Amino acid sequence: MISRREMLKGSLAAAAAIGTAGSTIFVPLRADAKAPLAGTQAPGYYRLMVGDVEVTALSDGTGQFPLADLYLNTTPEHARTALANAFQGTPTNVSVNAYLLNFGDRLVLLDAGTSDLMGPALGKLPANIIASGYHPDQIDDVIVTHIHPDHTGGLTLGGNKVFKNATVHVPAKDAEFWLSAENREQAPEGSKAFFDQAVAALKPYGNSDTLKTFAPDAPALPGLVNTTYRPGHTVGHSALWIESKGEKFVYWGDITHGDILQFDEPDVAIAFDSDPDLAIKSREAAFAEAVTEKYLVAGCHIAFPGIGHVREDATMYDWVPMNYQTAL
Repeated sequence: MISRREMLKGSLAAAAAIGTAGSTIFVPLRADAKAPLAGTQAPGYYRLMVGDVEVTALSDGTGQFPLADLYLNTTPEHARTALANAFQGTPTNVSVNAYLLNFGDRLVLLDAGTSDLMGPALGKLPANIIASGYHPDQIDDVIVTHIHPDHTGGLTLGGNKVFKNATVHVPAKDAEFWLSAENREQAPEGSKAFFDQAVAALKPYGNSDTLKTFAPDAPALPGLVNTTYRPGHTVGHSALWIESKGEKFVYWGDITHGDILQFDEPDVAIAFDSDPDLAIKSREAAFAEAVTEKYLVAGCHIAFPGIGHVREDATMYDWVPMNYQTAL
């Protein structure tokens, strides 16, 4: 009986003979493909529907941050161990995300990324907006969770508006704090740059009367985008949320930094919190609400696309990333 191996050899020999007889058939017996490493990722966007609203997660990039040394109410050694147990190193790759909402007749961006403030690994939001099929000039409104350079820095580049036709909406308490010359003067020397960056990001919009504020728990865009006041990270830090056809999507900004330690230990704060104790209370409230209501959550500093659910587990809470899907 002819073996499968012998049959394969015979087929290859026959094909080679046909090739020498002038046929165009060619059967390569080895591959020597060579190419340089590509060195880049695919464009950073991911799309889903929340009721009738199209939500596009957008990456501003990832940066390496010394999270283990920035966490409070713990030790760097414990934080490094917790991160290592989740196969995350130190420094840690941390995402900076934003979210674009298409209501059909209005295009709304939630947070604006970093621009050129935090190095070349970040600042990719405008390019990813374009890659996703939109353009920064099409955006009608930008709503920010809070005024920090990784959320408002991307509003401008070189002193010019990035979103030329947009109205920018910021928490009133943050605007009062970060745009105050008196607060800047009283701030520690190392914090003054945050005030300068806030002024630089918002000034072009203020000068053109396209800067608006919203009060705690008041809608940012009545009838479209609501807010929940979650202070502590900053004085005005707010979650932004929508509902459509019984589905709810909550973008909670900086309730967590990363998706490991603070879910297991919600009382771990971070050095960027203006009021760590209040930030902990806001995190606990946000976790409890997300578990009870089972809505989709998005986080600025959760691994891109940063969308999923929160559930309770044996060690407090657990982050459950949304299952990847190609169909909307």
